[in-house]
Amino acid sequence: MRAARTLMYFAYSLLLAVGLIVALPYFAVKGLRHGKYWPNLAQRMGRLPRELGEAAAKSPGAIWIHAVSVGEVVAAAPLAAQLKQIFPQRRLIVSTTTIAGQRMARERIAFADGWIYFPLDWAWAVRRFFRAVRPALVVILEVEIWPNFLRVARRQRVPVIFASARVSERSFRRYRRVRGFVRRVLRDASAFLAQTNEDAQRLRALGAPAEIVSVGGNLKFDAPAPERNALAEWLEKRREREQREPIIVAGSVVAGEEDVVLDAFAQVRERHPGALLVLAPRKPERFAVAGDIAEMRGWGLARRSAMDFTQEFDRETGVLLLDTIGELAGAYTAADLVFVGGSLAPAGGHNILEPAALGKPPVFGRHMENFREIARRFLDAGAGVQVGTANELAGAWNRWMDDPCARETAGRAAKELMERNRGALDRVIDRAAALLATEEAK
Repeated sequence: MRAARTLMYFAYSLLLAVGLIVALPYFAVKGLRHGKYWPNLAQRMGRLPRELGEAAAKSPGAIWIHAVSVGEVVAAAPLAAQLKQIFPQRRLIVSTTTIAGQRMARERIAFADGWIYFPLDWAWAVRRFFRAVRPALVVILEVEIWPNFLRVARRQRVPVIFASARVSERSFRRYRRVRGFVRRVLRDASAFLAQTNEDAQRLRALGAPAEIVSVGGNLKFDAPAPERNALAEWLEKRREREQREPIIVAGSVVAGEEDVVLDAFAQVRERHPGALLVLAPRKPERFAVAGDIAEMRGWGLARRSAMDFTQEFDRETGVLLLDTIGELAGAYTAADLVFVGGSLAPAGGHNILEPAALGKPPVFGRHMENFREIARRFLDAGAGVQVGTANELAGAWNRWMDDPCARETAGRAAKELMERNRGALDRVIDRAAALLATEEAK
């Protein structure tokens, strides 16, 4: 049995290496074009700053929070703040996978003791990270199943909590193909706090021990409402001085959605000539492409990265391209109407909770596989609208402009839904505290 397990992990590590070699041309192109992957590759292979290990050697075991990218970092920030407050003697280390996530972590979790990239999942690389960080507890947001990472954690007796654990239908089908291996891997975790009953059932079906799986909710419901930022203040001035209304924020837009959003916006402009669209691509590599699409379609375009807050707009400027990181949440505070992308294209959807926390009822597409339960709750409560085409998107926006009372009612329903679903943060804190108490008692 032990030999069979060793063989499984060896095969997995070998496949991971082969996959990386095969993908090298892709990574090379992305690295050259967009500055991705290469800047953090050495660190992900275990080449960590020396001062990280030196500081770890002088303090109790650290708390390590892993948040893949921007959305997870935003959800992790309140958790990180509470853990740092409760356990000030422990170092707080935050890891991400993406460069955008790393930037956001340094901004939103500036009080952390260190920010790193998550290791590539080879045992030798993971062990280097554990030697440098010396974690007493690891908290991973959602479900990123890294077999060697979990195996090293178990062998070093470091508990791992999966918070806001989610298993999409697509992932469930994929994991079931190697269910025997996945069952072994999931048993190395200490706790799964699933987002929903369905997620909990899928985890148990994949082999996670029933006693470590519970429904903990989604940390994103506990995130505070976004604060008004300088961009929002500037947008409000455009509304007052230039009668720019409605202000529409289309956030987290992915490839294939720009044309749909611009088509819908054109229909709104026919009825509301002062309308202004804030177009926020999800990924930095789409910033230039999205701007080119808008300009080719004849829209007067301003690029946030090329403007300051003294700039005035003429009526010909209809689209503001939000080609920066970290300003979208604040921009929602100035919005009259909202669309959350990654949902018209088959990308699984993105976080609709940020605008909802502000009482801005979200409009989103039909591809909400990653947020299926959340989308269902919003639709059942009349707190959002789901669309499938540019005409439907324009129709939703125009109906809410024609009937502000209906828009406000939906916005109140969205905020109330947020309040009813809070509590995940406390559950994660309780579980983390219990595991750390056990570690301290040893």
